[in-house]
Amino acid sequence: RAEEVASKAVVSTQSTGAKYGAHNYGPLPVALARAQGVNVWDVDGKKYYDFLSAYSAVNQGHVHPRIVQTLTEQAHTLTLTSRAFYNNVLGEYEEYMTKLFGFDKLLPMNTGIEACETAVKLARKWGYMVKGIPENQAKVIFPTENFWGRSIAACSSSSDPTCYTNFGPFTPGFPLIPYNDLAALEEQLQDPTVCAYMAEPIQGEAGVVIPDEGYLRGIRALCDKYNVLWIADEVQSGLGRTGKRIACDWENVKPDMLTLGKALGGGVFPVSAVLTSDEVMLCIQPGEHGSTFGGNPLGCKVAMTAIDVLESEGLYDNALKMGDVLMGELKKLPADVVEVVRGRGLFCGVVIRETEAFNAWEVCMRLRDAGLLAKPTHGHIVRFTPPLVINETEMEECTEIICNTISSFL
Repeated sequence: RAEEVASKAVVSTQSTGAKYGAHNYGPLPVALARAQGVNVWDVDGKKYYDFLSAYSAVNQGHVHPRIVQTLTEQAHTLTLTSRAFYNNVLGEYEEYMTKLFGFDKLLPMNTGIEACETAVKLARKWGYMVKGIPENQAKVIFPTENFWGRSIAACSSSSDPTCYTNFGPFTPGFPLIPYNDLAALEEQLQDPTVCAYMAEPIQGEAGVVIPDEGYLRGIRALCDKYNVLWIADEVQSGLGRTGKRIACDWENVKPDMLTLGKALGGGVFPVSAVLTSDEVMLCIQPGEHGSTFGGNPLGCKVAMTAIDVLESEGLYDNALKMGDVLMGELKKLPADVVEVVRGRGLFCGVVIRETEAFNAWEVCMRLRDAGLLAKPTHGHIVRFTPPLVINETEMEECTEIICNTISSFL
């Protein structure tokens, strides 16, 4: 009887969404109602471990008390002024972020896609004003399997047919090269109309694809050699996910532009940003770019607390420690089911060997039934990206769930 009621509650939630909402997502069939830390509960009260973390937007854990307190206090004071006026929080936020990350200027936006779109605009403007590229000829290079959103520009730079099919015509000037291929990058950079190369230090949506050691240093050296900007898209890989402040820190390199989002909002408010030098940022003048909500005092306050939580609560170190535990167990998974395991910190991907008997979706369904939520990407890969607050006891329980679930397919 309890299972029947539970089923009705979940089905009701799903059917309402299907009737009145767009069908642009294919969620796992579970309807969530509340969350705390590393756990979420569905509409029937069943508890799960969250191993997606809203695509790394809740690195600090769900409804972190300090972040929620900041949100609540600022929401009762001042939430939005637009950029038509100054507010008393934005400057504090810009100073905090630029000093922490080592850049001259910050441009505030709301979502990851907005941050990356902003970076592309900045790169093009710099290309014309500083590098001297002829009008309307500037190119931004992207690697294949990149993912930075679903806007027309993002679709135009995608190699994924699901992303671009039937959405043309496309934005020109986005040549594609293989990821993790410095020779291909250098060949493209010799084109004097190239203004930037935008790449994730670790490709997330592609399935946690980690490039060879030295790839990021190679990007830095080549972009310096050919006077091209390197845009590091750290919307998903940044802010502790890999066990460092940003993934570029693994090779001690600094991009010309850094895009941040997701965890910058602490899982409670959309906040994103582009950080760069004066030379690049001051190419854009009043009226040439903006956002009604970008730089709002509510988002700025939340972002500062969200970053402070990561910095002061030892979450980078915890991501490294718990990532070692998780990867150690994932590497023991049976080769009959799992082809490849990849990971750095708590940014992990498992490539499922697709057969008639099982695939990544079926793995995630059985994980759900066992009390752990994850989601396939590209059909055959499961990402495991729990909140960075997960402790050793919780991780041991989760790895046991994962190992037992994978073994159940044998």
